[in-house]
Amino acid sequence: MNSLLEKETKRNDKIMKPDFKTKAGREFLAIYLHSKFKQILDYDKQSETPIFKSVHPNFIPKFTKRIINTPEKHFLIGISGESASGKTTICNTIKQVTEKLNMPVEILSADNYFKDISALIKEHGSFDNLLAAGYDVDSPNNFDMEQLYQDLSMLSRGIDVKIPQYLVNGTGIVIPQAIHKKAEKIIVVEGMATMYGKVSELFDIKLYVDIDPKIQEKWFLYRAQTSRNQNEENALKQLAYVREASKKYILPKKDLSDIIINGASSLSYFSQIINYIYVITNNFSQTN
Repeated sequence: MNSLLEKETKRNDKIMKPDFKTKAGREFLAIYLHSKFKQILDYDKQSETPIFKSVHPNFIPKFTKRIINTPEKHFLIGISGESASGKTTICNTIKQVTEKLNMPVEILSADNYFKDISALIKEHGSFDNLLAAGYDVDSPNNFDMEQLYQDLSMLSRGIDVKIPQYLVNGTGIVIPQAIHKKAEKIIVVEGMATMYGKVSELFDIKLYVDIDPKIQEKWFLYRAQTSRNQNEENALKQLAYVREASKKYILPKKDLSDIIINGASSLSYFSQIINYIYVITNNFSQTN
């Protein structure tokens, strides 16, 4: 990808920047981005560990239509996948790279829209006991989907919001309107709730992060023991639950994603792709 980056930045035959306020300008942009995306895919196929596993055949026509017909809306990108597939790590990489490049990107976690279950946890004694009693934490019914839909709709219209904060400390407490999120031009939303109901229809791009089960187990156990204060026995029990929940709620929607990517691909390589996207969308000549 570095070779493509270098070639693009050294180009002497830069294209004059179209007027994206006009339909003709946006049509040009759509064709231009289509060709560049194909270039990325062709390059990726030759890499040692490709990031792109599949692209839905309807994605390009849908994305092109979106650029041309509704330019006023802010772009919503949903990132879903099983637990410990690499979603959060990928979002952290996006955040680091886009901040460095000063790209207009905001990131939020849909897991903050879990409903408050602190009373249930107190009643059962612990979160693990609640799960053992049959509480289906990953069910769409346990997310505040209406609030998530409302907040994302506002962000897509350019309106800042304050989202809830779900405390990942075993208490199940939710703090309402705790985190300010700016309506940047691009909004990246990570979490399984991006796949549920009418919320899934809001996204301009739906990414699914796929992962090998052995790598998933390794990452799940590491996260459980280092940041969630769980021992290995409890972590393995929770992983078994998570995998069963995935069969019900996540895997059936995998093929509805626009793009399926490999969660175990190099983060350095992923960063280079973001850099390349930045360059191609800012590498126009301003004058004749």
